[in-house]
Amino acid sequence: MLISLKNKENQEKGQVHLNPTVFEAEIAVPLMHQVVKMQLAKRRSGDACTKTRGEVSGGGKKPWKQKGTGRARAGSSRSPVWVGGGTIFGPRPRSYDFSVPKQMRKTALKSALSVKAKDGQITLVEEFNVDEPKTKVVANYLKALGLVGKKVLILDQAINPNLYKSIRNLPNVDVLPVEGLNLYDLLWHEQLVITQAALEKIGERLG
Repeated sequence: MLISLKNKENQEKGQVHLNPTVFEAEIAVPLMHQVVKMQLAKRRSGDACTKTRGEVSGGGKKPWKQKGTGRARAGSSRSPVWVGGGTIFGPRPRSYDFSVPKQMRKTALKSALSVKAKDGQITLVEEFNVDEPKTKVVANYLKALGLVGKKVLILDQAINPNLYKSIRNLPNVDVLPVEGLNLYDLLWHEQLVITQAALEKIGERLG
């Protein structure tokens, strides 16, 4: 598959072959769903907590004597059947994490990149460098590429601090190094902007 290589002015500087192993892979929707579920599960805090009858304060004194009152016997006012009592089988702190094999995660990433390539949602640029933190510079760059108002993920070879600071005020625009490329962010963003250096590293990581 061929893709146009563009500069900052959106001028075509040539054609580049996309690695078919990465960008023309079989699209595995169920696998992508599984990996996204794994990512979202890892983000869950899992700190929901209710108190059992042993943790609710009070209830140390027997409410009334065992016999002779005509009422049901009771040993504590913190019984789960009482108002203000403990909770039976309520949520407790836990981890929602589950793992997916590395090879499956790589396959899911290749599937998502293939979807982006097939739908024409990848823009390949020579570089995306910013000399100083300037939001306006990046905004003009995205405007030249025709990506204003879209969810854009910029993939670079490594994190550029100036670029990172420049996009913080731009809604729905994010930047990641190739090492941080993940399925959820890839699918959430509508457009993918890849630098030429990042494209080579993607091939090394997934090819």
